[in-house]
Amino acid sequence: MSSRQTKVSTSELKLRRLAEHNQRLKEDLARPRIRVSEASVSLIRYCKTTKDYLVPSVWGPVSKAEDPFGEPQSGSGCCLVM
Repeated sequence: MSSRQTKVSTSELKLRRLAEHNQRLKEDLARPRIRVSEASVSLIRYCKTTKDYLVPSVWGPVSKAEDPFGEPQSGSGCCLVM
């Protein structure tokens, strides 16, 4: 391979990388965005309306039937053989 072909290959590779990078930047620019204030309000609203079972000091005690993180309820408390 001559040095001329190596230079052409290197410059073509650099051009391809720049074109790919430019394409990624265009995709990032086209991505839909919202304002930070809107995202903050949405997050605050979600936290106030969604009950978090891991924070009983805020939401109060959770009954065993409602607790998704508690042990599963079984009929007699032991294994069931079928």
